[in-house]
Amino acid sequence: MQDPALPEDGKLAHNIAHFARALRRAGLPIGPGRVIDAIRAVEAAGFTEKVDFFWTLHACFVSRPEQRAVFEQVFRLYWRDPQFLEQMMTLLLPALRGVQEERLADAAEKRAAEALLDGREVDLPEREGALREEETEIEIDATATMSHEERLKTLDFEQMSMSEMAEARRMLARLALPVRPLVTRRMVADLAGRRIDGRRTLRAALRQGGEVTRLMRRAPGERWPNLVVLCDISGSMSQYSRLVLHFVHAVANRKGQGWARVHAFTFGTRLTNITRHLKNRDVDAALKAAGAEAQDWSGGTRIGACLRAFNRDWSRRVLGQGAVVLLITDGLDRDDSGALAAEMERLHLSCRRLIWLNPLLRWEGFAPRAMGIRAMLPHVDSFRAGHSIASIEALGAAISEAGDSGEKARLMAMIGAE
Repeated sequence: MQDPALPEDGKLAHNIAHFARALRRAGLPIGPGRVIDAIRAVEAAGFTEKVDFFWTLHACFVSRPEQRAVFEQVFRLYWRDPQFLEQMMTLLLPALRGVQEERLADAAEKRAAEALLDGREVDLPEREGALREEETEIEIDATATMSHEERLKTLDFEQMSMSEMAEARRMLARLALPVRPLVTRRMVADLAGRRIDGRRTLRAALRQGGEVTRLMRRAPGERWPNLVVLCDISGSMSQYSRLVLHFVHAVANRKGQGWARVHAFTFGTRLTNITRHLKNRDVDAALKAAGAEAQDWSGGTRIGACLRAFNRDWSRRVLGQGAVVLLITDGLDRDDSGALAAEMERLHLSCRRLIWLNPLLRWEGFAPRAMGIRAMLPHVDSFRAGHSIASIEALGAAISEAGDSGEKARLMAMIGAE
């Protein structure tokens, strides 16, 4: 096995520190103490075999099983190819510089490049037609127009960098999803109730020799509904699904927020119940276990078949007593639209409210042209965008206000006008 390529200046400690910063940006809790320990460990173990070097850094930086995959990926990218930073830098050249890239960078590539380029200053290549000395360069200072947090709230999940994704996960973990309690038919004791509780009144009178001195009253009780989340994890939805599931995990583990129980299901080509995984307080461990069980992550989409499985196997268990269903999908399904419409209708009739979050709604020119969207739209109570933190925050209004329909009325009018 070949040794890792050393930089020409021989600054191994500097490269280990930069590697540690990349791991920290990728989500590993690495502080200065671990960096110092890693440098000392490499000095003691030597730098002759790549396997020994890998396990030396692994012992210093990895403390939990779920961190191994991240460490292995960043190690492979950083230490295997000494020219990796220069190759990935071309993916980050701003479009305003006028450089024509050979291909567009995927979101994952951009985040990986930013993690590894943190702290490095790389000279950008000169472009043709650069500004001449006599030309005037116009600079616009937009720092005061919008705070960083406000901008991040409106930023599309798909366009976020790695650091923005980490900050977005922290913001989603702080969000709450309030819900109003449901009024039940069961009566409970209430001093201000309008109805007289004859049974309690007579019992109190018997304790006082049969004399009625006070009328006991009662009122309808209250209870909290269940929240059921059906999240599409197909290839076109995987980036949005990861952040939405972070939010669902926070809702499921926040005590006293109102929901009786939170049930979560993922679907792509098959339905998977991940409710028990969300009980883990560690969000990374919970989502890793959920991803391991959902074998169809980033695969195809069979919305109709998955809804049929849910209606057949789970609806009676989790949709009783006024549950609210949150459906997260883009609605792009190639199966029979008639069967999809029938399953959506059954789902709608089984719950109190059905709210559909669709990331495609972020486009101003969005129109319900896909057959799957046309089949699903009539059977939802509210149709909303689900592509940013702000759209997730707006869920509270959609759940609390029974008359909120989002964009459903406008899009149904477009279908009727065709």
